Amino acid sequence: MSNPDSFIEEVSEEVRRDRLYGYLRRYGWIAIVVVFGIVGGTAWREYQIATQSASAQAFGDGILTALENEDVGERVKALDALTVESPDSKAILDMLIAAEQGEEGDDAAAIARLQAVSNNADLPSIYRQIASYKALASGAETLSVDERRSGFEALAIAGQPLRLLAEEQLALIEIETGEKLAALERLQAILVDSEVTSGLRRRASQLIVALGGTVDQS
Repeated sequence: MSNPDSFIEEVSEEVRRDRLYGYLRRYGWIAIVVVFGIVGGTAWREYQIATQSASAQAFGDGILTALENEDVGERVKALDALTVESPDSKAILDMLIAAEQGEEGDDAAAIARLQAVSNNADLPSIYRQIASYKALASGAETLSVDERRSGFEALAIAGQPLRLLAEEQLALIEIETGEKLAALERLQAILVDSEVTSGLRRRASQLIVALGGTVDQS
């Protein structure tokens, strides 16, 4: 390469270098902001994860401590005193308290608490359905037959997660109201359902036999 060509190339390289430094001086702050944003965002996310994990662990420890009380009333008080930070945690806590209230014999209070969970539109559907099922299943003394029947029919719609359990409860209501043939038909349908569990199949079979029906062993 001739000397003039070499000189021109060196000058061009200096010009490019000067332009690069100029861009850095003019726009370098953007890169710095981006870097700090990424680092800060990562740190904040890690802080949130750690805080949520600590909160969940404290909530779980509080439940375990509350349930260690031998007296049911004390368990209810201890559970009710726990602090919750999310609607989901509040729903879980309310269902636990309702179970303890039911054990204490306060069915009315338990059902009211469960119904409040089932009516909370901000909660995931599965929480609401579980609460509704528990309220209906324990409401024989406080809810009318028609209320329980309509409630379980709403849970027994195709595609619902508690469908077969609701069908079982509907069969029990039919037995309660003297509708033996309807109960047998419903129980037989449960037996042949592809989603039936072994426990539910066993209970349905026992009910069929108790009602004088025959269980197909094939």
